[in-house]
Parts: sequence; C-alpha cells; structure tokens
Amino acid sequence: MTYDKDAEGDADISPMRRVVERVESLVFDELQPGHELPSEGALAQDLGVSRLTVREGMRQLSARGLIEVHNGRKPVVASPNGKGVGDFFRSAIRRDPRSLLDLLEVRQALEVHIAVLAARNASRASVTSMQLAIDDMRRSIDNHDEFNEADIHFHELLAAATGNQMLSILIEELSDSQRTSRIQSQLGHERLGGKLDEVLEQHARILECVEARDEAGAAVAMRGHLRSTEKDLRAALR
Repeated sequence: MTYDKDAEGDADISPMRRVVERVESLVFDELQPGHELPSEGALAQDLGVSRLTVREGMRQLSARGLIEVHNGRKPVVASPNGKGVGDFFRSAIRRDPRSLLDLLEVRQALEVHIAVLAARNASRASVTSMQLAIDDMRRSIDNHDEFNEADIHFHELLAAATGNQMLSILIEELSDSQRTSRIQSQLGHERLGGKLDEVLEQHARILECVEARDEAGAAVAMRGHLRSTEKDLRAALR
C-alpha cells in the first residue's frame, strides 16, 4: 500500500476527500481529456481506501463533469464542460419560472459582449454557419419547435465564433434553459401581437453586423434583441 507514506499529513482528511483530491490532481495536472484514469482497484490500493469509497468519489466527479464513467471500462478525463453551470440554471428555472428573467440578465451580460467579439473574430466559415442557422429559422417559421432549435443553434454558433472556448461552453450549457425561455418568450410575443418574422430579422441584423465587422452595431443589435425578449417574457409571466 502506497498511502502509508502520506498518512501522517492526511490523517484528518476523510477517505472520500482523498479520492476526490487525488483524481482532481490527475484531471487538472497530469492527464489530458480522453486519457484513462487508474482503475478502481489501483486507486483503492494507492490511497488506502475501500473500492466502495473510490466508486462514490468517481460518481461525485462524474456529476461535476470532470470524468466520464462507463460500465466495464476505466473512467476517462472529460473534455472541459460547464455541466455544473447548466444543472444550476435548469434546477433554478424548474423551481421558479420567473428565474427566466434572471437568466435573461445573465444573457445580457454575456451575449452583448459575445456579439462584439464575434464581429471582431468570426471566420468566413463561422459566418456561413450562422447564415445557415438563420436559413433554418426562416424555413421553419411555421414550426415553433424547429424554429426554436435553429434560434438556439444560432446563439451557440455566435459564441463559438468569438474564439473563446469558455464563452462557447457557457452558452452551450445554457441551451436547455434557453429552450424553456424560448417557449415562454414565444407565448409572450404572440400575446403582444408579434410575429416570428420579427425575431428572425433581429437575428439577421446581428449577423449582418458580425459579417461587416461592426462591433458597435453588433452590440446594439444584440441588446435590442434581448430587450425584445424581455418584453415577451414579461408578457408571458405576468
């Protein structure tokens, strides 16, 4: 057992904490995404804990999105993701639908700057992909579900166009919550007498500014889009 050499310094650390800290060290400092972690038995022997403790520690780390666990195979290091962020927003909105307005404020803080960065950094391929998403929105204007998916995809592509992986991951992890938001904002939009053509044109204006490298215009277009969304959400939630 190799754990004895560290026992004195770790005497006050729980067995579960030892497992979590050791695997975190492997994930963050030693291995790359996709690399295999030591087996359950090897970790148990190395740390002087039971296999059950290792298994529970792995469950915790998997829930946090740090590792991927598959039956019959060694766990592997997960690619960077925002799983915990997405879970938080999903649970908050399920408990209180009015949290959609809080989510919108988060989007305002993120997506206006995302529009600016996309106007600065977007490649021709990124612009083409966003145009395809808008084309999908136009084709599905009579199918709310498909329109919403194309809408969400546009925002994901816009974030990816910034070249900032953290922003891209954050927007991807907000997608499930965005689906709930889009259902409600569409309801509010209809209550206010609006049509989806208007939403489509808001997205087209954002892309027009991004393609023209108009950072200020992209910020204004995104801010206007999100203010319109706020009006729609308030109409749906009142």
